[in-house]
Amino acid sequence: MNCPSCGAVLEDSAKFCGGCGYRLESTGMPASAAPPPPTPPAYGAVPSQGINIDADARGQGRGYSYEVLHQPAFSLAVVELQPEQSIMAEAGAMVSMSANIELQSQMKGGLFGALKRAAGGESAFVSTFIARGGPGEVTFAPGAPGDIAAIEMSNQLFFVQSSSYLAGDASLVVDTKWGGAKSFFAGEGLFVLQVTGTGLLLLSSYGAIHRKRLQPGERYVVDTGHLVAWEGTTQYTLRKAAAGFFRSMVSGEGIVAEFTGPGEILIQTRNLQALAGILKPFFPSQSSSGGGGFNINLGG
Repeated sequence: MNCPSCGAVLEDSAKFCGGCGYRLESTGMPASAAPPPPTPPAYGAVPSQGINIDADARGQGRGYSYEVLHQPAFSLAVVELQPEQSIMAEAGAMVSMSANIELQSQMKGGLFGALKRAAGGESAFVSTFIARGGPGEVTFAPGAPGDIAAIEMSNQLFFVQSSSYLAGDASLVVDTKWGGAKSFFAGEGLFVLQVTGTGLLLLSSYGAIHRKRLQPGERYVVDTGHLVAWEGTTQYTLRKAAAGFFRSMVSGEGIVAEFTGPGEILIQTRNLQALAGILKPFFPSQSSSGGGGFNINLGG
């Protein structure tokens, strides 16, 4: 043990400090008494733990193992389930599965929860995959070319762009949170996903995933169309990219998110909305005379 006065190293049976003369029994506590363990802080009060993306894109969880193949352009997540184990995914994310896998689709959170998910750009239904009678395999992939990040959450809180959520441990709590007018004007919808808990989280991106770690107080700006996810310890505000509305529009950037550390941000290297804007002029549009043309709305 150490002397509480000068810090000198002492034997557990010592009653006095040989360095400063401090009487150890004067505290009224046993000399070997240990301080109580710290109480874990609540979400939002914890320091940044970073986003733990498995380095070799494979790992194990409670009742399953996983591997991400064909990175980074055409990634595929392969999840091996033990008997009677399950994993949850966004509706439509499944590519293939073993014949003994049972698929259950439900409105998680009831009707109100389904309405919130639909308003946030997600499917109103959540898919649960369960291995019946033995082990089974399920594979997942996003709709657009890009990467998949296998994140091992450890009692953490993340915010995720709704289109980036792919699948996750059944114990994770995934909720759709109101983003307010700032999200509306950013063109990202009125809601973002809040993911909390411990377990595997699979996120997808359009293009590759770039990681940015912010120190306490460090500020960083990201185009909203390139956001994938960020730690709950990171604060953010939305603003125009340049001073004045007109300058911001002609810059081609529009609205950006300004983050303040500590925390880590995942950024996708390509913007699907920007690609849609590039391709839009090459598609025929319906003429005012009602001719035989057709119109494909690619967004933007």
